[in-house]
Amino acid sequence: MSYRALGQEVTTYYLIRHAEKETVDSNERNPHLTLKGKKRALEWKTILKAVPFDKIYSTSYFRTQETASPLAEERTLPIENYDPRKLYNKSFQKQNEGKTVLVVGHSNTTPSLANRIIGKETYLQIEDSIHGYLYILQIIEGKVTHQLLNIE
Repeated sequence: MSYRALGQEVTTYYLIRHAEKETVDSNERNPHLTLKGKKRALEWKTILKAVPFDKIYSTSYFRTQETASPLAEERTLPIENYDPRKLYNKSFQKQNEGKTVLVVGHSNTTPSLANRIIGKETYLQIEDSIHGYLYILQIIEGKVTHQLLNIE
């Protein structure tokens, strides 16, 4: 579904970091969510209930997939995997033009993606203890507006 505001196409990105992950084994590169993290994933579903997402993206890690799953299942949307190093390229921009998109990432990739969309370094890496940041970015006629909310 394409969105227009005053005749102009609107692209909206919602960016979140994965919920709390298991940290028992520091060598585990692909941990699952903790019980608290699973609860937070359900809270994201509630917080974002009124947002009409067209697409949901996640890295292939358990923690990001498990964060995106409750919302994706409720909306019957597939979770599309992405490589955070190649995310905001021309192809990605074109296929999401005029859409409302959720991207679930990591403490470093989420603010990095926001900065790439904005076109300048605005946001710092997220501290390990923070899981409730919600970045909202809109692009209308090439102009980007952005805000960062702390949903804790």
